[in-house]
Amino acid sequence: MTADHLDPTYDDANYSERARRHLWMAFSRMGSYSETNEIPIIVRGEGAYVWDSKGKKYLDGISSLFTSQLGHGRSELGEAAAKQAAEIAYFPVWTYAHPKAVELAERLAHLAPGELNRVFFTTGGAEANESSWKMARQYFKLTGKPDKYKVISREVAYHGTAMGALAITGIPAMKTMYEPLVPGAIKVPNTNFYRAREHGDDLYAFGQWAANEIEEAILREGPETVAMVTLEPVQNAGGCFTPPPGYFQRVREICDEYDVLLVLDEVICSFGRLGHYFSANKYGIEPDIITCAKGMTSAYAPIGAMIAHDRLIEPFLKDHNSFLHGYTFAGHPVSAAVAMANLDIFEREGILDHVNTMAPKFQAALDTLYDLPIVGDIRGDGYFYGIELVKDKVTKETFNEEESERLLRGYLSGALFEAGLICRADDRGDPVVQLAPPLICEQAEIDFMVSTIRDVLSEGLNRI
Repeated sequence: MTADHLDPTYDDANYSERARRHLWMAFSRMGSYSETNEIPIIVRGEGAYVWDSKGKKYLDGISSLFTSQLGHGRSELGEAAAKQAAEIAYFPVWTYAHPKAVELAERLAHLAPGELNRVFFTTGGAEANESSWKMARQYFKLTGKPDKYKVISREVAYHGTAMGALAITGIPAMKTMYEPLVPGAIKVPNTNFYRAREHGDDLYAFGQWAANEIEEAILREGPETVAMVTLEPVQNAGGCFTPPPGYFQRVREICDEYDVLLVLDEVICSFGRLGHYFSANKYGIEPDIITCAKGMTSAYAPIGAMIAHDRLIEPFLKDHNSFLHGYTFAGHPVSAAVAMANLDIFEREGILDHVNTMAPKFQAALDTLYDLPIVGDIRGDGYFYGIELVKDKVTKETFNEEESERLLRGYLSGALFEAGLICRADDRGDPVVQLAPPLICEQAEIDFMVSTIRDVLSEGLNRI
């Protein structure tokens, strides 16, 4: 490699060109980048903000993919990583253990609801969801029910891109290129009350209907074949679908009746996003498994986990049984140390209390956008909201594929970024703008997000 390739400066055009030539980015239309359409290069972060290589400042309104709970530039987390790396940088949790994995597992068990006391580490959320399905299959084989292998999840839901997790995912467009997928993944309706198929005038009745659709799927497939149900507390894809009152309680009853494991995918919703360490506590539900990742370290190091009920490990403790599954860097000492330091800051700075105090103000500010004719629905919880965009507020008519492409990718994404706000304009489902700011955000950041979205959406009305 020549010296010019080692240039330490952040010359925007230089890095953009190098990225275009060598970096294959995830979920990105690589062909859209050209000499006149450069790849943005983000070089620095502090608090809720990041800066690009040209010196421009942006509010990180999506928490760097729902991860940066404490914001950027937290030197304490970097110092925790460095201290651990100097002590022991890596050792696997295969056969052996190391102190930080033990300490973090114990701490997560204390934070999780009920008897969820067994922590299986991964390096991310998709791996945690993959692990839950594999564990459920083996659990039922070890307990004399080998035909229970299927998983039920919701339409439009995202649970990861690994082949098993992708089968659980309910977004058809993300799956077509990789079919055939792992068999046994069944889909049921989600809790999008704005577009309710039944009981559109009664939220509780709608929630009971949506839950009972899970029972119908179990009966249709045969209870003896269904191993688990996987649900997000607030469904991300589609735009922050919240659970109707009584929904999770009814799902719990159904799972108990048919001996089906209930998995809460809390990859996004845990670690303060909804004002609790685990949203299972917020919604008063004890699942059999929680999967989590993202905010566990506030993105300062990669880690994830499957947290399981005590009874689920019992057959693995007998005879010569073992869970024949694992990831090399799962429970990495450096990541575990960062996670512990992250949780220390949560406690010391009262992050959960802050989210619970500010969340109503966040919602109230967002609700002021309802006067825009393009805003159909605003939904979410905590620091996690989606704004659904419509052609007609009275009829709830949505945009067709061409219009959605023109609105979201042809205008909104770029306009919001240009205005200094990083968020997500997405059409996995109907067109939405999603916001999930760092949990440290105050009223000033909320006001900036709302005013920026108002300005950009108002201009967008002229482009439809």
